[in-house]
Amino acid sequence: MTKKLKYDLVAYALFAAVIFLAVPAYLNFEGYELNTFARYLSLGIVSLALALSWGTAGILNLGQAATFGMGSYAMAMHLKLKSSQGLPDFMSWNNVEELPWFWVPFHSLSFTLLAGLLIPASIGGIIAIFMFRARISGVFVAVITLAFLVAFQLLVIEQQGYTGGQNGLTGLAPLTLLGWTVDIYSLSFYYLIAACLFVAIMIGIYLVHSKFGLILRAIREDADRTRFFGYNVASYETAAFCISAALAGWSGMLYTLVLEFASPTYMSVSFSLAIVIWCAVGGRESIIAAAIGAIVVNLLEVRLSDVFVEGWNLILGVTFVLIVMFMPRGLHGVVAGANDWIARRKDSRVSNAKHSNLKSRPEIKGGQ
Repeated sequence: MTKKLKYDLVAYALFAAVIFLAVPAYLNFEGYELNTFARYLSLGIVSLALALSWGTAGILNLGQAATFGMGSYAMAMHLKLKSSQGLPDFMSWNNVEELPWFWVPFHSLSFTLLAGLLIPASIGGIIAIFMFRARISGVFVAVITLAFLVAFQLLVIEQQGYTGGQNGLTGLAPLTLLGWTVDIYSLSFYYLIAACLFVAIMIGIYLVHSKFGLILRAIREDADRTRFFGYNVASYETAAFCISAALAGWSGMLYTLVLEFASPTYMSVSFSLAIVIWCAVGGRESIIAAAIGAIVVNLLEVRLSDVFVEGWNLILGVTFVLIVMFMPRGLHGVVAGANDWIARRKDSRVSNAKHSNLKSRPEIKGGQ
């Protein structure tokens, strides 16, 4: 077990203790507060998904909100069908006479859960194949993914009769899971969201510390050299992109459960850039730190908006600028730097102690 893996597992255990034990106790197990914090946890998954592609493989995806929105709408379509008697209301308002064929499978929860993962992964895979086989990298990947995001959001808004348009999908029924009707303000629902977050973190840690993650880091540092050693760089980049998209879709499904509606604003440019900010603040080099970044930033947004009704956006913006300027590796970089400094100090004291012991020993003359 490597030193970095030990560090991640310790951080994982501490973070789990805080989320599962400390947070519910601090919030006095109150429904509304738990629901609000569950929203932060669901957003932590999309942030760590970006860290997997950006921090590990060096792929900056500015269209992450598109795959997040796909997962969100998949869950919303299932819950909308549960709440509707026949056609959903917005379809009737738009003179749609029959349920579209692509809505029909969403009557099934099993299909919905698979679709929320596989549809984002599949569409992300198609985009990735075209980009990475053409050896597109760097800022061009960011531009292409951002353009796809804008086009996809416009498509969702324009197809009002099938997607709800600008209003999104509202009036959703509660989720029924294995006979349990989910109450989004309950402690059990909070633990469900928290469990999903920690499963996603564990998947991310496993991938980062596997041979797959090692090759992704090699690609990030020098793709041509990695290609020279015989690795199919495009395949690895595509796989990382697809996994990141699937995790984002998972996050979107949970987000819809928390807020009980789906909206095209989930696919906006501002939301996608916010995901990048969360990841950067936490530290894109760490899966756990990226998730913490999403939680911390969203928590700050709520607290600042309560105190500074007018100027909280300015305060938050200045904070982000300062973090990028003085902490380019985010909060993870600060903690890792402090940990390295402590380790160096400890090694230095041990080395000095050994040196002092050698000096204090009497010299052994030859022949004695």
